[in-house]
Amino acid sequence: MGATVVNVYDAKTNLSRLLDRVSRGEEIVIARAGHPVARLVPFGERSQPRSPGAWRGRVRISPDFDALPEEVAAAFRGERS
Repeated sequence: MGATVVNVYDAKTNLSRLLDRVSRGEEIVIARAGHPVARLVPFGERSQPRSPGAWRGRVRISPDFDALPEEVAAAFRGERS
């Protein structure tokens, strides 16, 4: 089944109706000026609970991760280098 596209005004005006349709399995795309910006889909629980530590050993954080270069800090303060 393809998604139904509605504009922002219609989505705001008919949100309850759209949520009813989504709860029955339909997908709704909300568009602004004809360009899709959001998708309403049925909420689904995860099929499996998350398992903490799943990325253990697969990610490496550099020793200098917390070090902020002075030129970056100056940019945050609005200073030019």
